[in-house]
Amino acid sequence: MSARKDAEIIKLDAACCSPRQVEAQESHRHSHGHRQDHAHEHGGCCGHGHDHGEPDDEIASAPVVSGRSFRVFGLDCAEEVATLKSAVGPVVGGTTHLAFDVINGRMTVLDGAGPIRASTIVSAVAATGMRAEPWQEGAPPAKDARLAEQKLFTALSGLFLLAGFVVHAMTSPGQSFLEIMAFHHPEGAPLAEQAALILSVITGARFVVVKAWYALRRMSPDMNLLMMVAVAGALILGDWFEAATVAFLFALSLMLESWSVGRARNAVSALLDLAPPVVRVKDANGEREVKAADVRIGTRFIVRGGDRIALDGRIVAGVSSVNQAPITGESIPVGKEPGDEVFAGTVNGDGTLEVEATKVASDTTLARIIRMVSDAHSRRAAVEQWVERFARVYTPAVMLLALLVFVVPPLLFGGEWRAWFYNALVLLVIACPCALVISTPVSIVAALASAARNGVLIKGGTFIELPSRLTALAMDKTGTLTRGEPQVTAVIPLSGHDEQELLQRAGALEARSSHPLADAILRHMKQSGIEPIAGEDIKLLPGKGVQGTFNGKTYWLGSWRYAVARGQADDAVAARIAQLEGNGATTVVVGSEGHLCGVIALADTIRPEAKAILSALHAQGVKEVVMLTGDNRAAAESVARQVGIDTVRAELLPAQKVEAVDELTGRHAMVAMIGDGVNDAPAMARANFGIAMGAIGSDAAIETADIALMTDDLSKVPC
Repeated sequence: MSARKDAEIIKLDAACCSPRQVEAQESHRHSHGHRQDHAHEHGGCCGHGHDHGEPDDEIASAPVVSGRSFRVFGLDCAEEVATLKSAVGPVVGGTTHLAFDVINGRMTVLDGAGPIRASTIVSAVAATGMRAEPWQEGAPPAKDARLAEQKLFTALSGLFLLAGFVVHAMTSPGQSFLEIMAFHHPEGAPLAEQAALILSVITGARFVVVKAWYALRRMSPDMNLLMMVAVAGALILGDWFEAATVAFLFALSLMLESWSVGRARNAVSALLDLAPPVVRVKDANGEREVKAADVRIGTRFIVRGGDRIALDGRIVAGVSSVNQAPITGESIPVGKEPGDEVFAGTVNGDGTLEVEATKVASDTTLARIIRMVSDAHSRRAAVEQWVERFARVYTPAVMLLALLVFVVPPLLFGGEWRAWFYNALVLLVIACPCALVISTPVSIVAALASAARNGVLIKGGTFIELPSRLTALAMDKTGTLTRGEPQVTAVIPLSGHDEQELLQRAGALEARSSHPLADAILRHMKQSGIEPIAGEDIKLLPGKGVQGTFNGKTYWLGSWRYAVARGQADDAVAARIAQLEGNGATTVVVGSEGHLCGVIALADTIRPEAKAILSALHAQGVKEVVMLTGDNRAAAESVARQVGIDTVRAELLPAQKVEAVDELTGRHAMVAMIGDGVNDAPAMARANFGIAMGAIGSDAAIETADIALMTDDLSKVPC
């Protein structure tokens, strides 16, 4: 860093550095329901970062909390957090002035720290073996060459270890298998074997030596120092294979740790791809594409049919249907017309929409979901604090105990120095926290393997025991309790028609449509043995439905509102439709020029095993099961009645789901959240543990969850 940069001071100015806070409540209440008066209208459908603008002599950044943030390469777990606290804490006036976000590799120096040189913080981090740079808002999560290097050096360590073993086996003729495995050399290890094993130690300790040296300099022993002492002691004793094995296993554990954190970071990063980076802006000069990040509130932009929506906004012109599943979890696309809200990351249907931006790109609902996933992970760091405090006492105690094991028996009881030095090293390896991390899976591997064979992926032994203490369970509806796709639930012919005739007319109008409700009707026809025959002169009626000719007669298909507008309403039919919609169904009406041909009801069907599963959960001690869904209240309450849900909270956005889980954790000792979508990821991260529906779950939901069902079989939950 230049001399000028060395003189630069980080000015922790809350006025310019405080990020936009995640809103506790949305500024609007979106109508999530399949607006029943738009039940099936084709072309309509069914039913913080900020630019500081600072001069060049200040380092721009965008923190998670009020303060100035740095990206730290190598920040993967609570151990690195503890190391950074000990290194950077004294520089900033205490650890209370630091905040960490492991999932994004971010360290924030809070406002209360006062003026601090940028180079001072970067140097303090560098002394620990990690690397820091100012945080850049909008940059992808920390992805550096560290993981690739860890993979390379771990692989080299393993290969050199294997080479040493091969040389040992080849140079040990006449020895039994047990003697070979014990690495017993009557005349000492050959030079080639020693060289291979020493290379294994060097490559395996590549990322540990710097941290161990830092711990030794500060006289704050940690597991890195413990492990290096054990490796060095084994080398002094000439136990080359033991030293190489410990170094390799330690490198492997660190690599796996970095890999798992990297997977979570990639999942969060993948959320950014849901919203397109450019927007087709409409102004006095016509239409042009600009970066979504440059669009200001009030700007109008065009969303063509089939495009993803880049920003939250309000429709000012156009009628269409929007698939909001990535944000709200709704099972069926929602009809949209002028005045309705749309969200970034959702997918437009057939119609073209003109939208007025109501939020900037860094403050959309999708952007808040991304921040909430990271924030929920960060809030779990409080659980890690006990481990930190324990390690500060435990690690020095282990080293002192190892020293006593080494010196007391020889001094007081005439023991052999070499033997007791070896025993002390064994104690270090066994008692080292990282050694426990390596050895613990050996004792639980049977449980994890058994769960995997039964279709359940458990992300570590920690989460094997948590479900046994479960007292409250929050569940998404769509894709979790239900199948996640609409199905025909009732066919009601009218005016003397039968079911086959009604379906034939509906199929004729829907044969070439890709609409989810059209797909459901066509699937039902196929299951009923009715072959759809495409109609002629098919045309969309924007905001109304679809019309066409079948067997020489004109038919239409649309919502009940369209039937009323045509003057074909009937009180008895209206009452039947109201009953169906009250039970959570979406209805489409088929008619001709002269009469109504019938009504088709569709709904997201409940998983047949759901009711029995909830009964089993209650029997196993789960006191409260809560449904958290973005779907409309009528559909949610209908499902809840049928499966035995205790509490229903419907029409929720992701932030409101997190609030609901927060409220549950305040009343219950152990809370889990089951979901499958992006919109469920923040709530799953906030719960004590999350369960993802693996077969249909989004990458974000699966990576955020602690337990994933590899199929979408809910029956695995009570097991």
